[in-house]
Amino acid sequence: MNRLALILALSATAALGACAKRTSPRGDPGVCFHVVPLKTGELKYNKVVMAPNLETCAANLEAMRIKFLRMGGTTQEIYGAYQGNFLFLQKEGVLTSSTLEGGRYVALVRTGDGRLAIPGAMPRQ
Repeated sequence: MNRLALILALSATAALGACAKRTSPRGDPGVCFHVVPLKTGELKYNKVVMAPNLETCAANLEAMRIKFLRMGGTTQEIYGAYQGNFLFLQKEGVLTSSTLEGGRYVALVRTGDGRLAIPGAMPRQ
């Protein structure tokens, strides 16, 4: 009987986890957005550029981030969105996820001099 109770408890936990809130980004084709989390919990989407791919969107967001830092800004990490994927620009590189709360995957890594590159494009030492 204990085994059945354990299985039911695990099933209920899994079902509740599937119902957890998932925030999906806008999916406008070819539009690269800078995403700003507001104090109300909502997200504000600012159009940056029309981009042919995720890497171009990430490069434009990185250029924007650097420009703001040179103007005296202090925000080191920013969010973006491109065709249904969130982009997270961090010190390690660019991570991507289909939801704000979901697992993040490496899209671009930083080179030794701070530039962004596709993983595996840089020779190993």
